Amino acid sequence: MNKIYNNATEAIVDIPDGSTIMLGGFRLCGIPENSIAALVKKGTRDLTCISNNAGVDDFGIGLLLQQRQVKKMISSYVGENAEFERQLLSGELEVELIPQGTLATRCMAAGYGMPAIYTPAGVGTEVAEGKEMRNFNGKDYLMEYAFEADFALIKAWKGDTHGNLIFKDTARNFNPLMAMAAKVTIAEVEELVPAGELDPNYIHTPGVYVQRIFQGKNYEKRIEQRTVRKS
Repeated sequence: MNKIYNNATEAIVDIPDGSTIMLGGFRLCGIPENSIAALVKKGTRDLTCISNNAGVDDFGIGLLLQQRQVKKMISSYVGENAEFERQLLSGELEVELIPQGTLATRCMAAGYGMPAIYTPAGVGTEVAEGKEMRNFNGKDYLMEYAFEADFALIKAWKGDTHGNLIFKDTARNFNPLMAMAAKVTIAEVEELVPAGELDPNYIHTPGVYVQRIFQGKNYEKRIEQRTVRKS
């Protein structure tokens, strides 16, 4: 099976309107910059986006929000994005805010083939509204369903032609979980090497989870906030 695509435009060409997509990364670290830019250019609309964050106004998922391509955001952290705030308050955007650990575990459950998980996070808060609750050993737990995503767009440091991936530093946060959780995983990498060149001991995501891979370019690798000591 040939998994190699020439660029992001080719890799995301069949993502239709109304898709549910996962977008890897943590804040602005390790996000699939090329794939997001290709989606913006393609104009794919009515997307449900599952992501740890909503990007910033002019970068990441923020670019999709600017073009009104997102119907619903499922996220944990959505600060520092004025356009997101405007769409939320005006009722233009559906939003589901969930605890970060719950977000990660729902991704993991999808990858493991589990239909749901039980978690104490959110019990007694707005997060619990309308959800099934069970008591185990005297403690209440919410039932949370595993995500059902059509596509996962992820970004890795290195990958090979079989789709094996290595992530670097903080980019290893949500990317590996989302890579195994969608029907189709599209990976963009900084360096694409022939199969066999990656040390098996350092592979974070086996190629069995990846259907498409391409070498990205022109990564900005922005720093969301820089705090330095006063001189």
